[in-house]
Amino acid sequence: MPLEIVTIPCLSDNYAYLAHDPVSGQTAVVDVPEAAPIIAELSRRGWSLDLVLLTHHHWDHVDGLPALLAEFPARVAGAAADAHRLPPLDVALAEGDSVQIGHEQGRVIDVSGHTIGHIAFYFADSSVAFTADSLMAMGCGRLFEGDPEMMYNSMVKLAALPANTLICSGHEYTQSNVKFALSVEPENSDLILRANNVETARAAGQPTVPSLLSDELATNPFLRVDSPEIRANLGMTDAPPEQVFAAIRKRKDNF
Repeated sequence: MPLEIVTIPCLSDNYAYLAHDPVSGQTAVVDVPEAAPIIAELSRRGWSLDLVLLTHHHWDHVDGLPALLAEFPARVAGAAADAHRLPPLDVALAEGDSVQIGHEQGRVIDVSGHTIGHIAFYFADSSVAFTADSLMAMGCGRLFEGDPEMMYNSMVKLAALPANTLICSGHEYTQSNVKFALSVEPENSDLILRANNVETARAAGQPTVPSLLSDELATNPFLRVDSPEIRANLGMTDAPPEQVFAAIRKRKDNF
């Protein structure tokens, strides 16, 4: 049986995720922006907490951890490369390492760029990836620490996952990301359709994440550096893909 995924809105625009193995009853949480909504959801479902998976050190992904652990003691796992900036870790991880939620094993992927040491977690059997602020719905994280080539390489890794992978990202930024995507690829029919769907969802107060990787591949400009339309609009028809990515990121920063 696949993991049961629960999306939990936190703070003003963050998301945490519960991943629950219905066979063993084990549960993990990915990132802890604040404790109260996570505690409430665990309590409502009658679940315990076995594992905390941290993607990166930014305060809006870790600040709720002490209060959560006070209520639900659990092992904490995060990147070894980021351990000096993360809360105390029980498990230090690097790319290629594995994490276990009940019967299912997940793979750790280094997706540095937004920060150095940012990691994602991919659970193949359940077709789900927790990408936080690397690959996001219709976008990617701002490059606070890494450079464009580093983030491009991280996007390449994630784009290579199966197209039916559910992308669980860290923020509700999709509306603004859609507006930018339309500015660089306005004739993309898949993008136009998705823009309408995003507006409808947000008007109804519904989250726009998680999203399918197939939809990101069809509409997310940071995964579409080979798009002839994007390249033409940037005046970069023959440029290497990493240079196109850098130009898209720079334009988004100033959008």
